[in-house]
Amino acid sequence: MLGQPSGPVVVKILQEPARETTVVDVLLGAIGLTGVLILIALLMGLALGGFFILYRKVQARRRPYRPEPGEEVPRII
Repeated sequence: MLGQPSGPVVVKILQEPARETTVVDVLLGAIGLTGVLILIALLMGLALGGFFILYRKVQARRRPYRPEPGEEVPRII
């Protein structure tokens, strides 16, 4: 009886191996992340630009430009 184990044998059932990550998966993930970051940047830029334009309009209404006597009025072309 030397070849037989002395206690019960425990067998672990392993899960299926994870799906391999290919180069295509990595590229699609990177492009997706880049797209999201570009979209966030565009939205923040539009919001900030709109805020600056609105701020300038409000300031222009509150304090209209009054040139000094003899000063040339700047013109936007």
